[in-house]
Amino acid sequence: MLRINDQITIEDWELVESFTRAQGPGGQNVNKVSTAVELRFEAERSPNLPPAVKARLKRQAGRKWTLEGALLLQVQDTRSQARNREIARERLAEMIRKACERPKRRIATKPTKGSQRRRLKAKTIRGEVKAMRGKVDDGE
Repeated sequence: MLRINDQITIEDWELVESFTRAQGPGGQNVNKVSTAVELRFEAERSPNLPPAVKARLKRQAGRKWTLEGALLLQVQDTRSQARNREIARERLAEMIRKACERPKRRIATKPTKGSQRRRLKAKTIRGEVKAMRGKVDDGE
């Protein structure tokens, strides 16, 4: 069981871990020991996540979200399988915590009168500069 906050806990049946051989250098055990962890969290089917949190998590996950509604995290940071498992679970918990935070609604503000006046004045000055350009009369 993975505890996210006071309201949300993830049950063990929602998490599936699989282990593969990690890429990159690893010494003499690189081709023998499966240390990389792929953590699969069935987020869409999870009864513990509110719908709003699921929607924010899906947006936040991006390419890590599968078509079946699962969240895939791959970790191969260390040479230790146990440590990689811990890192994967920590990352999942952090993602869910971040998805629990409601984004602040943006309040539209009006430009001030002074800024409107300055903008229009700059436009008229620029227009006058451009009006001065053009063909020159010979004066005949």
